Amino acid sequence: MRLRAIKEFIGRLFERGGAWVGVATLTFFLVLAASPGPLVGPLETAATATGDFLASPDRQHILGTDEIGRDVLNLVVHGARISLTIAMIATAICLIVGTTVGIASGYYGGKVDAWLMRLTDFFFVVPSFVLALVIAPVFVEVVGRGREILGFRTSLFVVIAVIGLTSWSFIARIIRSQTLALRGRPFVDRARVVGSSDFSIMVRHILPNLLPQIAANGALVVANAISIETSLSFIGLGDPLQPSWGTLLSLAQRAGAASAGAWWYLGAPGVCVLIVSLGFVLLGNALDDTINPRRRTIP
Repeated sequence: MRLRAIKEFIGRLFERGGAWVGVATLTFFLVLAASPGPLVGPLETAATATGDFLASPDRQHILGTDEIGRDVLNLVVHGARISLTIAMIATAICLIVGTTVGIASGYYGGKVDAWLMRLTDFFFVVPSFVLALVIAPVFVEVVGRGREILGFRTSLFVVIAVIGLTSWSFIARIIRSQTLALRGRPFVDRARVVGSSDFSIMVRHILPNLLPQIAANGALVVANAISIETSLSFIGLGDPLQPSWGTLLSLAQRAGAASAGAWWYLGAPGVCVLIVSLGFVLLGNALDDTINPRRRTIP
């Protein structure tokens, strides 16, 4: 029965063209991120660069070279792994925090709801990028530079943590509204009658009913996380030794790529950010159209 429901959901999802475009786009970039080495070789450095200064695209370097002769295609493919990994982990943190706050706020109500919503309002009103811009340098100084945490250098770990801990407010609001609608349902009342704890009710009965909504909004959160990561890396909070697309844009700007006419250096990572963000938005909208009964009739 559950397998049939899943098949029906997937069938309705792919009735929308946006779902096909989003999935195809994201699959392509996820393959790049998963296996950059076999596709373009190891990440090029100043010591292994083989090109000339800001050389235009040719047969040997399809996307040209950077200011030290590194192949831009090599950098962009390796940057996909860093950018998507940062976005995915930051999104996971965001969804965990937002879902926890939203369920607790909607389920308990009263003072708990009031305090949690005031906290949510603060993060909702203050732009995530501005808050991240203020917090990130402080985190770097506290944690220390040059160290590795969970496989990431300090600057990248800080970017992940800051994005995840500052972008959860709208998720919390959505989950709270859904929890308010669910907590009065008969299956929740039956769980209380048989003696289930509040934690058990929230995790075993309410959370499963929220998963489709969490997935739909999660796709939009990833797009937002990519945008914030790109912006933070562009202003210098990224790591040149683990270059993301935002870091490549920053390096291109510092090298004067725009004034030198090296459009490929700026264009390649910029287009990747745009396409991946669009892919997640299309997939998120398709999921929302499929889940939301008021929008299911919309082609």
